Amino acid sequence: MTTDTAFARLVSLACHDLRTPLATVHGWARTLPRLTDLDERAARYVDMIATASSDMADLLDLLALAARIEAGRYEPALRDVGTLELADLTAERLGVERVHLEGGGGSVSVDPKAAQQALTGLVACALHQGRLQEVGITADSSGFVIGPVEAGTASTCLGDDLRDFGAAAAVRVVDALGGTVEAVGETLVVRLRAATSAGETGAGP
Repeated sequence: MTTDTAFARLVSLACHDLRTPLATVHGWARTLPRLTDLDERAARYVDMIATASSDMADLLDLLALAARIEAGRYEPALRDVGTLELADLTAERLGVERVHLEGGGGSVSVDPKAAQQALTGLVACALHQGRLQEVGITADSSGFVIGPVEAGTASTCLGDDLRDFGAAAAVRVVDALGGTVEAVGETLVVRLRAATSAGETGAGP
């Protein structure tokens, strides 16, 4: 086992071990309001803890996936899924008021959870790094077009300028799924595997 592979394995193990205490924090943050009457201020703080712990869990999942990819241990469970479905999940995760959906959609062959994590990472990067109030996702038959992407943040969204973990991991995930991410004008264009015909899809997640 090479040093890089060993380190990726160590990261994967750390992510696994961190999930239990994080789940405890999140669980209690959701349970406390049901067990006792909290004043408005306390309830707001507890909700902030619950939201933050959920965000941390998502980051751990993405970090663990990136570590598996770096170690050469990721075997995607491919199946056909609609691009509109993935875009809807991303909008729900990041806030429907911040993600505008367009396009007629289509089907691609991906590991659904990994693809959704990657799309969320790319859109979140465009929002946060560009300090934007809203970003659009156009879902088509071969993937997504995300925009606007500020010129100064394109290299970060592509993972070339390592300033955003979510985007850097997302590009690696898309590559592992057999797809591509590139900057075209003021957009990010994500292309994924074409959908397979019925009966030829990989195992589901």
